[in-house]
Amino acid sequence: MKLAVIGGGSTYTPELVDGLARLRDVLPVEELALMDPAADRLGPVGGLARRILARQGHPARITTTGDLEAAVDGADAVLLQLRVGGQAARENDETWPLECGCVGQETTGAGGLAKALRTVPVVLDIAERVRRANPDAWIVDFTNPVGIVTRALLTAGHRAVGLCNVAVGFQYRFAAMLGVRPEQVELDHVGLNHLTWERGVRVDGQEVLPRLLAEHGERIAGLLHMPLPVIARLGVVPSYYLRYFYAHDEVVRQLRTGPSRASEVAATERRLLEMYADPTLDEKPELLGTRGGAHYSEAAVALTAALLGRTGVPEEPGVPEEPEGRGGAGAVRNVQVVNTFNNGTLPFLPDDAVVEVPAAVGPSGAVPLPVAPLEPLYAGLVSAVTTYEHLALEAALHGGRDRVFDALLAHPLVGQFEYAEKLTDRLVAHNRDHLAWA
Repeated sequence: MKLAVIGGGSTYTPELVDGLARLRDVLPVEELALMDPAADRLGPVGGLARRILARQGHPARITTTGDLEAAVDGADAVLLQLRVGGQAARENDETWPLECGCVGQETTGAGGLAKALRTVPVVLDIAERVRRANPDAWIVDFTNPVGIVTRALLTAGHRAVGLCNVAVGFQYRFAAMLGVRPEQVELDHVGLNHLTWERGVRVDGQEVLPRLLAEHGERIAGLLHMPLPVIARLGVVPSYYLRYFYAHDEVVRQLRTGPSRASEVAATERRLLEMYADPTLDEKPELLGTRGGAHYSEAAVALTAALLGRTGVPEEPGVPEEPEGRGGAGAVRNVQVVNTFNNGTLPFLPDDAVVEVPAAVGPSGAVPLPVAPLEPLYAGLVSAVTTYEHLALEAALHGGRDRVFDALLAHPLVGQFEYAEKLTDRLVAHNRDHLAWA
């Protein structure tokens, strides 16, 4: 089995490699191809990856290359974790929106739109080359903004599923708070990528969310950087990204006074790459935990294994077997939170919207499981952001200042004519090198 990672020079990669080593019975990879045009990153990352596997006695071969075709040739699955424009582009995404009084963030608002415009054309080109190399290969997208990028891939007919670590992160944190194993925890996770709520938390089938909030509310509020009374009032656990909507003006004030997250991440990455270059280091360093992406490896391994029909993935009770089709009759499916087509899951959204919900995953793809009707308090925001994502994808696919403006005007974090005009000008000016139409 061959797995290719596009953006393999990412400092996330040792997290993934560590997971592949620990979970070798679930996903027995024989070759891991790390592809990245940045040789200065790929060298130290690839070296550490080999040492991690050697330390844990994993026999897989690791190859490093800047050649996309070589990386995806023969790959059964391709993971996308790239950042078009690097950390410098992220720094811009988090800076110029603040000049207009709007949140500067790399996955939502005006900064998130800029990232989508840079990323979608590149990802679609990669996906076409993957399809030519191996039409049956699965694409697992970890590249932000995951919802928009996944929608682009699925709309173009690619075998793709979007992945985010928010749900698995909650699963592990809640398990630690409750003193249970992560696999005992089941989440009622619903919404869009980076716009989700945990409406229920079950341990061995028993609802424990009220107890969780009562006993650990302060800790959860601290993790989310939200006031405890807000979380208590909602009675759910919103994702960290909801703070940009629920406390927009306060967040803007904070972002204007402190160092950007991009500058902090860039500093962390420089230190990590120095550490990775140390030939004595043979495990992922603790510092990597501050980079973000915690438990990405567990989610990525489980999702890839299920897509490739690995029966080592534990079968969830009550989940139907895979119907006759590409995966064959009786192939095991397993429930995971992923990004995929809505297809009626949230009836107020179009079928081709991409939602982030639990889905039964198998060799034929991801099938969202039924969810309870989404409360109006959340459905309105989900509907508005879905409209924005549709317009953002139109702008990414077809270009044009008017399309950029329309997407910004539709976004709940912008929504004013004057702001949309200013943000459009700044977005185009800062991203001209990445926009073929500009």
